[in-house]
Amino acid sequence: MAASGQGDERVPAPVQGLASQVEADGGRALAVYREPIGGHWQIFTLLPIDKVSPTPYQRDLSPTHAKRLQEMVKRVDRFVDPIVVVSPRAGVYWTPNGHHRLRALQKLKAEQVPAILIPETEVAFQILALNTEKAHNLKEKSLEVIRMYRGLLEEEPKKGEEDYAFQFEAAHHITLGLLYEQNKRFAGGAFAPILRRVDSFLSGTFVKTMPVREERAKMVRAVDEALAGVVDQLKKRGIRHPFVKNYVLARTTPLSRARTTQPGFDQTLEKLLANIESFDVSAVRYQDVQRGAMMAIPAAE
Repeated sequence: MAASGQGDERVPAPVQGLASQVEADGGRALAVYREPIGGHWQIFTLLPIDKVSPTPYQRDLSPTHAKRLQEMVKRVDRFVDPIVVVSPRAGVYWTPNGHHRLRALQKLKAEQVPAILIPETEVAFQILALNTEKAHNLKEKSLEVIRMYRGLLEEEPKKGEEDYAFQFEAAHHITLGLLYEQNKRFAGGAFAPILRRVDSFLSGTFVKTMPVREERAKMVRAVDEALAGVVDQLKKRGIRHPFVKNYVLARTTPLSRARTTQPGFDQTLEKLLANIESFDVSAVRYQDVQRGAMMAIPAAE
């Protein structure tokens, strides 16, 4: 095993121990080195593929993307893009950014996977936030965030949302994650513009904030149920358009662009629910919904 430090600097004992663990697990620690930005110690390895898995927190695998990667690797006839892994315990390696590449190698019957092993397991959460292997959509991001949240609830009970604001990216991803967990077809895209403006990271530990998050998700769910009732009434009047839910929300939201101060989450959702329940279905015309949809389409760059 080669080691690269600065001058005569010795490799720290915990890093040496981790390299030895790789060998004991049937892998090969090819080099121990310091990465060029922060000078952190890392290990370049070849790991047994059956000991590597995605973190329990991240988004679901896209079969289409995994198949495309598999075809490209097979065409090139070589694997040139190592994954990043952490090791929560001996014999177990989690990748926060290589799920699709790992699946491609598994399908191609590879026995080993090249990987950069990071000693600090908590970095996995940061890497999840920077994962660019396949761009997230709102549902994927929200599900990934709530899975991280549940993992941190167990592993870091003394920390809270504000400590992981970077990893979560936006507070409404947490609330939407709870909703997507119960209903994968939830219309998160329709609610996101409202929630983005009023949902914020909560103070306190995860143990204290999780019940608040669940209550917020419950409030959004109640609004969605009322909204579904209005949409059904519009359908009975022959107004069937994919933008109809967004149209109703746009006309019942208590948030206006002219406001200099925003109401709180609870106040906004309570007012939104009241507005939807009193919405005048008879005043809506199909042309109105169609025009609203066209105005909502962003201009091409």
